[in-house]
Amino acid sequence: MLKPILLIEDNPHDLELTLVALERSQLANEVIVVRDGAEALDYLHRRGAYASRAEGNPAVMLLDLKLPKVDGLEVLKNVRESLSLRSVPVVMLTSSREEPDLERAYELGVNAYVVKPVEFRDFVSAISDLGIFWAVLNEPPPGSFRLTRRPAN
Repeated sequence: MLKPILLIEDNPHDLELTLVALERSQLANEVIVVRDGAEALDYLHRRGAYASRAEGNPAVMLLDLKLPKVDGLEVLKNVRESLSLRSVPVVMLTSSREEPDLERAYELGVNAYVVKPVEFRDFVSAISDLGIFWAVLNEPPPGSFRLTRRPAN
C-alpha cells in the first residue's frame, strides 16, 4: 500500500502548480491537500473532519511556511514533538528566503527547505524531483512500508 503525500498549501496558484508537477512525475501516491496549518494538524492527528481516516502517516509532507490559522513552523514543531509523527519526512516548500525562517525550520527538524522557483518549468522540475525522491527513492524509517514506483505503461 502506498502512503499518501500530504500537501499543505494555501495559495491556489502554488497548489495547482504543485499538483501538476506531482502528476507529471507519475507517482502513484495519492496527494492529500489541506489548506491551512490547523487542518494539517487535524489530518495528522486524526481528529475533527479526519477522525475516521485510515491509520498511518504520509510518505512525506510538503509544507508551506506561511499558512493561515497555524503557520508552517508551528506545524513542524508539533510534528517533531509527536512520537507517532516525528519520523515523517517534512519538506518546507516556501517562497521565503529569509535566513531566520531557514534557521528556525532546521532547528525544528525539517528534512529539507526548498524555495519555490519562480519560473514554471523550474517549479515543475523541482516538485517532480521532490516527489520522486521522498516517495520513491528515500529509504523510509524502520517499520514503514517500502514504497515502489508504479511502472509506466
